[in-house]
Formats: sequence, C-alpha cells, structure tokens
Amino acid sequence: MRKETPSKTARKVALNIVTLGSKPGMDGVLPPGVVEATEELLVASGAVGEAGVRFSRSRTAVAIYEAFDWMMPGQFEAFAHRKAFCEHQVREGIGAGASQVLVLGAGYDTLGWRLAPEFPGVGFFEIDHPATARLKAKGIAELGQRDNLHLIQEDLGERGLVEVLTANDSWDRTAASVVVAEGLLMYLPPAAPRDLFGQCAEIAGAGSRIAFTYIGTGIDGRPDAGRWTGLVLWLLKASGEPWLWSMRPKEMAHFLEETGWTNAPDLVGESSRRGVEFLGVGIK
Repeated sequence: MRKETPSKTARKVALNIVTLGSKPGMDGVLPPGVVEATEELLVASGAVGEAGVRFSRSRTAVAIYEAFDWMMPGQFEAFAHRKAFCEHQVREGIGAGASQVLVLGAGYDTLGWRLAPEFPGVGFFEIDHPATARLKAKGIAELGQRDNLHLIQEDLGERGLVEVLTANDSWDRTAASVVVAEGLLMYLPPAAPRDLFGQCAEIAGAGSRIAFTYIGTGIDGRPDAGRWTGLVLWLLKASGEPWLWSMRPKEMAHFLEETGWTNAPDLVGESSRRGVEFLGVGIK
C-alpha cells in the first residue's frame, strides 16, 4: 500500500461485502448486519459516495464479480465466508473468557463497531495504517462512537505492536484476547508475519486465540492464486498492493509453534480453504 493514500484493497473488500449482500444465498453466510453497517461506514467516512454504494449492491455489480471469478475461482464468495469465520472466532473467544479483541489491518471492517454494544464488558481495538484509519475514524464518529471501541492509527512497519499496545492504557497484556488478521498477511514483507505473530503472543494472555487468513505457496514458491497466478500477481503489483507472503498449509503448525501459538485446526470449521485463501487459528 502507498503510505500516503488509503488502502484500495480495504475499499475493494468493503464494496465486495456490499455486493455479496445482493447475491442470492449469501444472507445465510454473511454475519447479520454486516452489509448495512459497511454501506453506512463507507459513505460516512467518505471512502465511497452514495452512488458507488448503490451500484455495488446492484445485480449488475454481482454479475460483474461473477464474470471475473474465473481469475480466482470462489474468491468472490470467499469474502463472505472469511467475515463469518472471523466473527465466529471472536464470539467463541469471548464466550471462552476473552475480554479483549484486536483487529489488525482493520480497513473498513465493522466487526468492532457492531459487536461493541453487544459485549460492553469487552474492549475492541483496531489498528490500521493512518491513511486508512483516519477515514475509518471519521466514519465511526459519524455513525456513533462506542465507548469500548478503540481506534489506533499506527504503521506497524515503523512502530512495533508491543510498543503500540504497551503505550495504550486500555490494553491488558495479561488478559485472554482474540486477535484477528483477516486478509492481511499476504501483503506483509516476507519476514513480517513471523515477527507479528510473535508480538501478538507477547501482548495476549493465556487462553487467547489468533484467527487469520493466508495464501498458500505454490510449487514455484510464489503465492498461489490458482491457474492464473501469474496474471493475478502482476495485477496486484501494478495496483501498488502486491502479495508478498505465503505459506504452505502443512508448514503452518510449525510456524505457529515458533511464534508462541499452538495450531488449532479443530477450531477452523468445515473447510480450511475458501477461494484461494486458507483459514487458520492459533491458541495460547
């Protein structure tokens, strides 16, 4: 992502969620209220105009997404499944005793804003790059700030997660927490995910979990986007937000162990793969 501009990927993902709300059958997958909240946030933040939101929820937009689904088969609907996966992990984690939720690279995600009133005793924290986070904060202020929702504007490439949260008086490093890294890891430099997971383990207490999505590695060593990997990677690079990191699923357990977590495939659900992304959960 170009540092001075809001993330185009975050905007695209949010619009994708809006469009999925108009696709038959997706209402049974998407978390309740996520489409409406996303629409409201995009407009309130100024990230997308009302006309753009109206088009995104049209059947024409659905048809366009479906027409391009050949490039990464299943990825259009995968956005709905990964939203549902992350929210399920947060709710399960809270039910198991977590008192904090941290969303990394939150973009225009509405999970914290939607769940904060339902769980007033839980602290919801979001961290994102300032260029995107400033727009998000503007939108949240317009929709109505939640007392237990903390929006943090930080570039974690310049200031470490441990330092950022240690300086935040509302964060408790000893508390059981749920950390969410949805659609983030593939955009990080090769060494960054290992460091990030290690820092997440440092700032989360016993009984915590980390829920994440990631791209698998192909036989050629590149992130695997399927049959059209070369074209997809070229387009992502041309857009200024390339995929930089991936991992073979069989290596994930070792990766988690080295960074302070234990792989928990039994918590993932019925499928560990949606579209071209894999789902993962680590526990502490």
